[in-house]
Amino acid sequence: MSKRASAKYKIDRRMGENIWGRPKSPVNRRQYGPGQHGQRRKGKVSDFGVQLRAKQKLKGYYGDVSEKQFRKIYEEAARRRGDTSENLIGLLESRLDAVVYRSKFVATVFAARQFVNHGHVNVNGRRTNIQSYVCKPGDVIEVRPKSKQLAIVIESIQLAERDVPEYIEVDHQKMVATYQRVPGLHDVPYPVQMEPNLVVEFYSR
Repeated sequence: MSKRASAKYKIDRRMGENIWGRPKSPVNRRQYGPGQHGQRRKGKVSDFGVQLRAKQKLKGYYGDVSEKQFRKIYEEAARRRGDTSENLIGLLESRLDAVVYRSKFVATVFAARQFVNHGHVNVNGRRTNIQSYVCKPGDVIEVRPKSKQLAIVIESIQLAERDVPEYIEVDHQKMVATYQRVPGLHDVPYPVQMEPNLVVEFYSR
């Protein structure tokens, strides 16, 4: 797993948006970027800058995925039939760490990456510790028996700040989730507007 160089809330402040919709986000108090120049007046942003920002926001939302990995996901989305931007969202939401996060087994997408990496999850009965594993419709994701009593799991399930989306079916008593279908952009409960079409334009230059 690539090491994040900056704290997750710095991503919020850099974007100027509470991209995960969390109550503790510093953007709720300081709507400007981090660092000594964070409050300086912003000039007009170029088309390239708008596209870059859309890419950074989407990349950051999924745990600050590395550029190499994110580009690989984009290339797979472009290779598939249909709308590339919809394919991109579908692939990102099909990642095992994203499904674990959406299922509310942990509180943040960063915790989900670590949770999977530490081997706390089974997929279809087999231990899987690869965050980027692509789940398919019908896959059953389960918290391993020894991990079900972890405090982070119990606390996350009780969080009221977000709901489980309809494309994932979850039994929180058994700690089991079923990935029902690949979602489109409008199915995903992003707290802020995501613009995958601008990400496609960025990589299509």
